[in-house]
Amino acid sequence: MTKISENGIYEASLPEESFPVGSLYKFRILTGDGRVLYKADPYGFFCQTPPETASVYYPLKGYRWHDKKWMETRRERSGYSSPVNIYEMHLGSWKRHPDGSYLTYSEIADELIPYLKTMGYTHVEFLPVMEHPFDGSWGYQVTGYFAPTARYGEPKDFMALVDRLHVAGIAVILDWVPAHFPKDAHGLYEFDGKPLYEYQGADRIEHRGWGTRKFDLGRNEVECFLISSAVFWAKYYHADGLRVDAVASMLYLDYDKKPGEWIPNVYGDNRCLEAEAFLKKLNSCMKTECPDVLMIAEESTSGFKVTGFSDHGLGFDMKWNMGWMNDTLSYAGLDPLFRKYHHDKLTFPMMYAYSERYLLPISHDEVVHGKKTLLDRMPGEYFDKFAGERLFLAYQIACPGKKLLFMGQEIGQFREWDEKLEVEWFLLDYESHARMQQYVASVNRFYRTERALYENDGGWEGFSWVSVDDCNESVIAFRRISENGEELVAAFNFTPVLRDGYPLVLPEGEYEEVFSTDEIRFGGRGTRNPEKLVSVPGEPVRVVLPPLSAVFFRRTVPKKNKGSAGKLSDPALSRKQ
Repeated sequence: MTKISENGIYEASLPEESFPVGSLYKFRILTGDGRVLYKADPYGFFCQTPPETASVYYPLKGYRWHDKKWMETRRERSGYSSPVNIYEMHLGSWKRHPDGSYLTYSEIADELIPYLKTMGYTHVEFLPVMEHPFDGSWGYQVTGYFAPTARYGEPKDFMALVDRLHVAGIAVILDWVPAHFPKDAHGLYEFDGKPLYEYQGADRIEHRGWGTRKFDLGRNEVECFLISSAVFWAKYYHADGLRVDAVASMLYLDYDKKPGEWIPNVYGDNRCLEAEAFLKKLNSCMKTECPDVLMIAEESTSGFKVTGFSDHGLGFDMKWNMGWMNDTLSYAGLDPLFRKYHHDKLTFPMMYAYSERYLLPISHDEVVHGKKTLLDRMPGEYFDKFAGERLFLAYQIACPGKKLLFMGQEIGQFREWDEKLEVEWFLLDYESHARMQQYVASVNRFYRTERALYENDGGWEGFSWVSVDDCNESVIAFRRISENGEELVAAFNFTPVLRDGYPLVLPEGEYEEVFSTDEIRFGGRGTRNPEKLVSVPGEPVRVVLPPLSAVFFRRTVPKKNKGSAGKLSDPALSRKQ
């Protein structure tokens, strides 16, 4: 190796004929204390299939992309005024061959693309595809930050999967893990025999709960490594977005630590200043290098402004709304008899709904480890569980914020997610599960075609309460309003009791039922509001709310009021309404 920089950068070159494509290689490192280490290339584009650990020489040039039109227009498809409905999935356990072996990237494309189109999703999010040695980590313990996993094929096969999704009109989001890495001997762990990529202090070096090492985000070389990885996936693999994992674990010095196990920063508090600076730099670089790529934070606290750069924000485009997720899942799991005592779990999330640009997730983390699947969380007998899931998903679609649902929930799976097994597709032989799948496809299409449900997710001008405090009946209702004044009223009955003639005070106009979770084709009873409803000043509209159901009404504005289509920008006025 030849030293080419005073900064300690060395270079070695090999003639191409002595190093053909597919050659295996590692770095042989002689440590300061005389040990010899064999390390995979941290910047390698391809690796052996685990459990083998060598890097593979694989040039990335030569793939011919077909998504030019998509790349030129993709930003407008993923903006915060666009419909964003994400199907989150794990490539290795979505579908498998009958013998249990993995599908290839090409086979996944053959199966996945028509499925996503049929189901009405706008985006697909892959749990980490970066190379990782341990299947049980789900990809979140990465050793190859520049290499798609060899489990399903070669890098150009993964390029083709992304390419084909784009041609079909589906955006691709990749899970990305800059918080920590595993302690596998061939990886980044103590790369030169001592902590190098990781912090060196005992108070910061390790994520004890995960058994992994934390990146030293105060080192320029580590910053460069991680930001290069982020830009790489956007530029070389045309990723439309990165979901940044475990942001909270980076931002807080006392994350998963007991008193006395962490050292405060220079200001005496628990903020990790290096992580804060790194995330701002990361998002600034992405806005410069890849301005049309979504940066989404999985961040579970309220201690930082996460979206945007104003008010010292970290610069992300969206943030997972973990508060909404926890509150609504907790409420949905209650026996309807006791829901009236916890009505605030539905209303409180609106107190902070516009403090960030939120995404509402029902992710893989919520359907594993004894938490039950979304269907199995629902109380009641078999019929009630399906009604409850339909109601919950309609509530998610109606609430301000973008949407995400993990695979298997769209067919009403009872078994929790297991990365060793595929989704239980055989359930579609049963009527209730087949109708649940049909329902999810229908509610997804309804969301995408109703501008009121997605255009004004960022402010009170798109939302107005109708029934906010009826805890005794466990009913909630609100209006969603598009930028040009198109309006829907969404009403939810969270009890197994028919509400016939339920009063709603609505702005003047005609209201027509346009979607109900109780339709027979979805497995419901078919209870309807068959006639148009007319609202006049001073009188409530009487509606029928089926048990454990959501009903959506479209408003037709009288011509005399067409110039002001009912927008309410003042939250106090909204609450009064």
